[in-house]
Amino acid sequence: MQIDRENSRNLVIVISGPSGVGKDTTIARIKQSGVKFHHVTTVTTRDKRREETDGSDYFFISKDEFKERIGKDEFLEYAEVYGNYYGVPKSQVRQGLNGNIDVLIKVDVQGAITLKKKIPDAVFIFLLPPSAEDLHQRIRERKADKEKDVGLRMRMLTEELKSLSIFDYAVVNHNNDLDETVTTVKAIITAEKCRVKKRVVTI
Repeated sequence: MQIDRENSRNLVIVISGPSGVGKDTTIARIKQSGVKFHHVTTVTTRDKRREETDGSDYFFISKDEFKERIGKDEFLEYAEVYGNYYGVPKSQVRQGLNGNIDVLIKVDVQGAITLKKKIPDAVFIFLLPPSAEDLHQRIRERKADKEKDVGLRMRMLTEELKSLSIFDYAVVNHNNDLDETVTTVKAIITAEKCRVKKRVVTI
């Protein structure tokens, strides 16, 4: 007798956390480890950093174009963060789900709160720094933010931690131990694949 466990059911995984905690680095290492997923590329109006690639790290567009896409209801979630817009395009999520592959979305905490209301059956993972001091050091070493922005991001940390309860999992991303973080996230994905009651996300 063949038992149908609906193994084709794909996950939507939302990775969030404070700015500077290492979301991009973690996702890149997960990909390098061989995990197959469709990474949703966020659309933003902020300036492209020197090391970033348009269409890979983000889709960089103007504020006028972003607002036009809002009017066309193209975003699953969008928000204004630190004076710039960020949005998760519906087409990107559908592309992954229609391609029979897990979908991974990276958003800030504000975005995760919105997504929790729209796609509650997604898997929500919060990346935590070991301490506020550690996060402050990471942001300063990144040298991508002005000093006033560093202070703003640190003040936001307290508010973001208040939203921890909406997440399914919390993973501490220790400095210089990225492999442990990735191993934990992969274990979460494996466990979710073994759920008796499957998560179902429709867009």
